[in-house]
Amino acid sequence: MQNESRDREHKLNSISNNTSDAKYRNQSPWKKAAASLSLVLLGSGMTLTGGYLASNPQKVSESASNLAVSPVNAAPPLPAATDPNFVIGVVQKVGPAVVRINSSRTVRSQIPEEFNDPFFRRFFGSQLPESRERVERGTGSGFIISDDGRILTNAHVVAGADTVTVTLKDGRTLPGKVLGRDSLTDVAVVKIEGNNLPTVALGNSDQLQPGEWAIAIGNPLGLDNSVTTGIISATGRTSNQIGAPDKRVEFIQTDAAINPGNSGGPLLNARGEVIGMNTAIIRGAQGIGFAIPINTTQRISNQLIATGKVQHPYLGIQMVGLTPELKQNINSDPSSGLNVAEDQGVLVVRVMPDSPAARAGIRPGDVIQTLNGQSVTDASGVQRAVEKTQVGGDLRLQLRRNGQNLNLAVQPGAFPTQVQ
Repeated sequence: MQNESRDREHKLNSISNNTSDAKYRNQSPWKKAAASLSLVLLGSGMTLTGGYLASNPQKVSESASNLAVSPVNAAPPLPAATDPNFVIGVVQKVGPAVVRINSSRTVRSQIPEEFNDPFFRRFFGSQLPESRERVERGTGSGFIISDDGRILTNAHVVAGADTVTVTLKDGRTLPGKVLGRDSLTDVAVVKIEGNNLPTVALGNSDQLQPGEWAIAIGNPLGLDNSVTTGIISATGRTSNQIGAPDKRVEFIQTDAAINPGNSGGPLLNARGEVIGMNTAIIRGAQGIGFAIPINTTQRISNQLIATGKVQHPYLGIQMVGLTPELKQNINSDPSSGLNVAEDQGVLVVRVMPDSPAARAGIRPGDVIQTLNGQSVTDASGVQRAVEKTQVGGDLRLQLRRNGQNLNLAVQPGAFPTQVQ
């Protein structure tokens, strides 16, 4: 069933990609960049049974699982005199709090409505096809954050699941209840009944630096409690960069081995503190895996625990960061409909109808230069600022329009649920 699930995901992605590839190839490079960035800010989330698969024409990023699973003080690289077996201590400390999450759902295949017509029933009887049910199963990882049984995992690990079970390292298997899941960040919270359960330590992923140790614990390919090590390869990888434009996350990149089944498991630093949640790999590459920063995971999980859902603030603009070269490309493109005078800032390419940006008076061709008094030079910076605000809060923008400065206030709205 797992193979069928993955095959179905490949088809879903190829259908989606093939229908848009022709238009995408014919676009100017600056339009491609703007379109991709708009998906990150405006776009849709998608949940795929069996594992998270993200793709673009250059890269394919896939989930490290077959279904869908508090902050860290980031440690500096260890000095040479440190115990070379420090990983053993980390595993002994954290391993008991890492769990396997099994999910299953029943899928019913429907027969065409025409076959229910009495005419067909009369003449074909038992030869007519019948509705069938099948059970799809998958597995992922998770980690316990409270001694009464709250567990963090990936949203895709429990997406659409009828039943969820959690297996602890000591062998106990307990029923799990999904408290909430957020497809845009791929974070979910599962609850099991228990007392005095082992827990992980959480910290501050904002302080991570490339070169720090990274340790992954999870259940890849059904091999429970597997440990892999590496380093933090990079931070701040955008959803667009890794080929997952439907997500609103800036990922941690690591070369610690991540495989199907690792999804939702912890990425740890040298002190055994969780710095991220393992979530995706790039197929066909080695040593390129991605984790959701624990600060993001914690912010989302707190909302899921409190209300069962997450509100994502959004503006409703399609945008691209300006450079002198990009400015020249746009101005020389007769189909752009824009004439850009600025060499830097964030160009508004499109404003969604009836969006917070439209209601505030933002127009295509505006160049965002500061946001809440802070200079912005790329679209990712605007998105980070928006994500840190509250729905209905105040966001002050300084724009350049037709050679003049313009100050506007906009209140971010809640990301439309119908496209999540």
